[in-house]
Amino acid sequence: MQALWIVLTVLTAVGLGWPVTTGMLRLAQEADAQERRARAADGQEADGTQTEHHEADAPGDEGLADAPAGGDPRPPAARGDRLSVDRPPPGVLRGGLVIGLLERAAVVIAILAEQPVAIAYIVAIKGLGRFPELKQSPAASERFIIGTLSSMLWAAAVATLAKWLLLGG
Repeated sequence: MQALWIVLTVLTAVGLGWPVTTGMLRLAQEADAQERRARAADGQEADGTQTEHHEADAPGDEGLADAPAGGDPRPPAARGDRLSVDRPPPGVLRGGLVIGLLERAAVVIAILAEQPVAIAYIVAIKGLGRFPELKQSPAASERFIIGTLSSMLWAAAVATLAKWLLLGG
């Protein structure tokens, strides 16, 4: 019976961890988008410098710089496009879903096996494997930290709760 609880605990941490982690990333993305919208309204770039405002050549040409190659002269909002401040910056890491599933399974197993030091190995392996991508993109670094922390905290909480309630530990 104990083996069944262990399997169910691992499956719960792995399966339900994805929506938890995705929700945390969306929450962070929305907060970042609100900050970018506020800066755009104040006329500031992300680094705090003032944006340069160029006068339009003729009245009504304000949206032409953002027009797609098809030539639709309407501003992005009128075309139904989301404003550029709503788009997340580049830096989406590949393979994150599979890595997250494996990470949560490893954290749960480490806690249930009473080997919490193994979590440090998981973090080290993940960080070293992603270092080149993280070095190039601050946005990827932020997503990496948020995703890793929310994923690991979820897995640790599920494992600890199962250990305490179900496995008598």
